[in-house]
Amino acid sequence: MPQRIVQRINHALERRFPEQRVFLKSDAETRFIRLRPLTQAVAATVGGALIAWTILATAILMIDHLSAGNAREQAQRSVAEFERRLDALSRERDERAQEAVRAQERFNQALAKVSEMQGLLLASEDRRKEVETGLDVVQLTLRRTLRERDEARAEVETLKAALQAQGGAGSPEAARARDDAATLDLLAATLGATAAERDMAAQTAEAARAEARAIAEAKRKLERRNDEIFRKLEEAVAVSMEPLDRMFRAAGLKPEEVLRQVRRGYSGSGGPLGAMRISTKGMMDEHELRADAILGGLDNMALYRLAAQRLPFAMPVRGGFRFTSGFGYRRDPKGFGTRMHSGTDFAGPRGTPIHVTADGVVTKAGWHAGYGKTVIVQHAFGIETLYAHMSEIRVREGQTVSRGDRIGDMGNTGRSTGTHLHYEVRVGDRPVNPMTYIKAASNVF
Repeated sequence: MPQRIVQRINHALERRFPEQRVFLKSDAETRFIRLRPLTQAVAATVGGALIAWTILATAILMIDHLSAGNAREQAQRSVAEFERRLDALSRERDERAQEAVRAQERFNQALAKVSEMQGLLLASEDRRKEVETGLDVVQLTLRRTLRERDEARAEVETLKAALQAQGGAGSPEAARARDDAATLDLLAATLGATAAERDMAAQTAEAARAEARAIAEAKRKLERRNDEIFRKLEEAVAVSMEPLDRMFRAAGLKPEEVLRQVRRGYSGSGGPLGAMRISTKGMMDEHELRADAILGGLDNMALYRLAAQRLPFAMPVRGGFRFTSGFGYRRDPKGFGTRMHSGTDFAGPRGTPIHVTADGVVTKAGWHAGYGKTVIVQHAFGIETLYAHMSEIRVREGQTVSRGDRIGDMGNTGRSTGTHLHYEVRVGDRPVNPMTYIKAASNVF
């Protein structure tokens, strides 16, 4: 810069920044440093800039600290809500299962009652047919007896007339006439008893028909009640199955394939052989078919529960944390360009417990290149989860773990810039976004 311009600037700044001298005295001599107005202005500007930068950096750190606190509180509330919904769903599932068991018991009792009523109805129908047959026989016998009685009376009248004509009552013909009259009286008494028995049989048949009508009405009421029970159970199974099915589809899994594999792993059966029973119906009735469909739905729900326990639908960190990096391409934190980040990072205090997200077997527990102290767990359906940068490992290779077990502590080992957990989900050795599984279960658990 030309000397003339410097002098003009110094002259313009001299009112605010007068020239200063700093004397440096030694044993031999005394020296001084001249601080011109321009030098003082530059120093004041640099100092002010440093003070402003310090204030701004402090404000940014405080805002970040407050944001982290809010994120931790929100995460804690989310975890509490997650656990509450999980407990509520577990209780509802247990209630549905108990209700299904009670409904099955009521259904079995209803079937037994229906079978008993059907037996009574058939017995009543048989008795009615027997009574009708007996009535026909009695009526036929009565008509024949009445006809014989009329013929005998006519014959008696004829004999009486003949005896009177012959003028004597002490003849053998008169004795026969008296015997015939006694016989007719006995026959009339027998016919009266038969008529009374016929009336009693008719009353018994009418009572049997009334009982059959009452049994039929009770059967219809029982069928309507069973139909209502089945309808409610079918609706409950459908409502419970829909979110589970949607959860597996959101995670990129086919529910049919999941159920098939779980059923294959839980398909043991056995026991002593009993007597063979052969059905004569040829096919099940409608109630048995609906009961089998409901039991099949409950079985699928149990299989879904087993599958969900073996898949990473949980959070690996439960305490205070915040997400610092997601899945996908990002700028390398070490300054080596853009690289693929194959997991999700959870930042928190050193020593924060790390929990396994599904049932499985530990296949790696030790140092793993840039991952530092790492645990790898093999789950069902060819899925692996990886937990890296730990400060402490609390499991060993070959150990079987269950969802929620503590497998290590958060740390800063390996290629890391700070304390955090690097969490990966791999399907067939191919990394996928872990948040896909976590978000898929957010509306279920």
